[in-house]
Amino acid sequence: MKELNGKELAGFIKERQSHEARGKHATLLIIRDSDNPVITKYVNLKIRYGEDIGVKVIDYLASSTDDIRKKILSANKDSNISGIILQLPILEKDKTDELTALIAPAKDVDGLSENGNFDSATATAINWLLAGYDIKLNTAKIAIVGRGKLVGAPLFKMFSSSGYNVSLFHRGDDLTELKNYDIIITATGKPGIITNEMIKPGAVIVDAGTASEDGVLKGDVAEEVRARTDLTAITPKIGGVGPLTVTCLFEHVLKSADLSALKNN
Repeated sequence: MKELNGKELAGFIKERQSHEARGKHATLLIIRDSDNPVITKYVNLKIRYGEDIGVKVIDYLASSTDDIRKKILSANKDSNISGIILQLPILEKDKTDELTALIAPAKDVDGLSENGNFDSATATAINWLLAGYDIKLNTAKIAIVGRGKLVGAPLFKMFSSSGYNVSLFHRGDDLTELKNYDIIITATGKPGIITNEMIKPGAVIVDAGTASEDGVLKGDVAEEVRARTDLTAITPKIGGVGPLTVTCLFEHVLKSADLSALKNN
């Protein structure tokens, strides 16, 4: 069984980015309103990555939803800021769409805006991961579980536009139907929702779901699935989609910095 190791692929891209970042004034602003350990972990990963390739990362802890709004609008006008991320989830989850829509399309490096310059960073990372391990999408029956705006919805749009045979499932749907699919990509954030009886032999599994249980990060795929030896490929518990998402994010930051430099010259 093949392990879809995003960390390995990210290493090659990171080396190129470290060369590209030289001489550029690229800055990423991360806005969050929580110091939750899981969120802090992801923010720190981005900070370290930026340090490694030479991109400045600003971690801004907002005091309120209104503070987030003001910071986004201010950063939109700041020529020194190349990219803006609203680190999700925020405390007022019902304000997510409203706030992400405020980010200038040219600086929306997470790719959350429908009219932005970039595709979803996580969706792109999954595409890179499958291509990097030569997983054929054009002849496969693909299922995406979870309709979130970070992964499921943009990935479904991306794959549909490419003409792939893809179906979108909500976590409340009949997931036993997944046994009819060759590739399953899941991102619900509900630990262990994908179980053995949902997966046929030879399937490819990409687990992009993350949740915290008692301080431990867990994915959508149950442990029993990872014990199987009859799968074609599966992402590891750690180092699957995540590292490539960060890599894609900084790819967008560097491109945004280039576009800004061209505009100012």
